Amino acid sequence: MAHEWFIIHTLSGQEQKVLDSINKRVDVEEVGEYINEVFVAKEKVVDVRGGEKKVSTKKLFPGYVFIHVRLRDEDHKVISEPMNFIKDTPGAIGFVGGDRPEPTPDAEIEDIKSRIADSEDLERPKVEFEVSETVKINHGAFEGNNGIVEEIDPEKGRLKVTVNIFGRNTPVDVEYWEVDKG
Repeated sequence: MAHEWFIIHTLSGQEQKVLDSINKRVDVEEVGEYINEVFVAKEKVVDVRGGEKKVSTKKLFPGYVFIHVRLRDEDHKVISEPMNFIKDTPGAIGFVGGDRPEPTPDAEIEDIKSRIADSEDLERPKVEFEVSETVKINHGAFEGNNGIVEEIDPEKGRLKVTVNIFGRNTPVDVEYWEVDKG
């Protein structure tokens, strides 16, 4: 049987530990013929701390590691070597689905990988905004003013916010990180 995508359930916060352990042990325990690829789904996010823009990573699926593995034979029976290898990995609970896991469709994995790749170019904010929501501008010429979100441009990470200045409503274009929720 060919390699298929499966999901490993991990202890909370142990995703990277599981990934590192698998990568270190693959050659030592001679299971390289079974395991093709392993990854933790993470994306870049932007946060503002102390008025400064900080870029960090966020797990898309906390508690899960994705693995491309030959886990089943031609009769769809589980092969013991890769199954036991994962069960013996520190921090891993086991495969999603237990002792008879079902593969994850390739299309779903491609969507996840695409989202990860997109985040390399586009930094996503930790905070999501909604139209007509009140925000406070915390950086730039309009710092300290409150405004109403009129438009959201997630591609560029920008908002159009209407601010009342000198008794007139004025549209202001700001980046996500320049505002705080109401």
